[in-house]
Amino acid sequence: MNRRAGNTLVYILAAALGITMLVPFVWMLSTSLMDEFEVFQFPPRLWPADPAWSNYSNALTAAPFARFFLNSAIMSLFIVTGHLFTAATAGYAFARLRFPGRDKVFILFLANLMVPVIVLLIPRFLLVNALGWVDTYMGLIITELVGVWGIFLMRQYFLSIPRELEDAARIDGAGEWQVFWKVALPLSRPALATVALFSFVETWKSFLWPLIVTRSMAMRPVEVGIAAFHSLYLSNWPYQMAAAVVAVVPILLLFLFTQRYFVRGIQLAGLKY
Repeated sequence: MNRRAGNTLVYILAAALGITMLVPFVWMLSTSLMDEFEVFQFPPRLWPADPAWSNYSNALTAAPFARFFLNSAIMSLFIVTGHLFTAATAGYAFARLRFPGRDKVFILFLANLMVPVIVLLIPRFLLVNALGWVDTYMGLIITELVGVWGIFLMRQYFLSIPRELEDAARIDGAGEWQVFWKVALPLSRPALATVALFSFVETWKSFLWPLIVTRSMAMRPVEVGIAAFHSLYLSNWPYQMAAAVVAVVPILLLFLFTQRYFVRGIQLAGLKY
């Protein structure tokens, strides 16, 4: 009986937590469908009396959101590709190859995770500015191509692959690159999918670096574009919420259809060191 009561309490707490997490998104969706002045009505409505679906088309045409989404898509494509390549190769090297100082170098990589991102903003900007890449795709992308977390995750996954599979390939005459490309990499597809998904989410919602390295509206990704949109329509909360809802849709769909990979990413991070 006590166990059943405990399980019931856990379910109630989980449901309450889930509802708490959903409330901001429901409120954002509701506000996006309200009239400009209905937002300030008291007591506030949970759902508009007459949903204004035209807010979406009006908001998305009031600023160059097509360009914002294109910029975010280009950023995501190149950065995710860079993360996959560097995470797979460096992760395999740290897990399987033996070279002097390997573990110390890996610890230095992990130490990079403890450095606040904001500390590196000025050096990164000075470097990009010196190369003439401010307000360009190269400036947006080049400093983001390596993800230490992805390298850590891939190393953990490669450590979980039985060495016997790789040794069998070596006995058959495969070189180290063939072992990596034909044995280890195909077996690591779940981890690669996890790296790609986390990388996409982080890139899509990135704000601070794109804000600093871009100057024109034509080069801004969607998160920075919404911030600029806010300054243009300061009092029109339905337009702002409509733009925010559209921006969050890709990430929401990603979570809905690829939940197992996010859970897998949490599991992989706890594998043996």
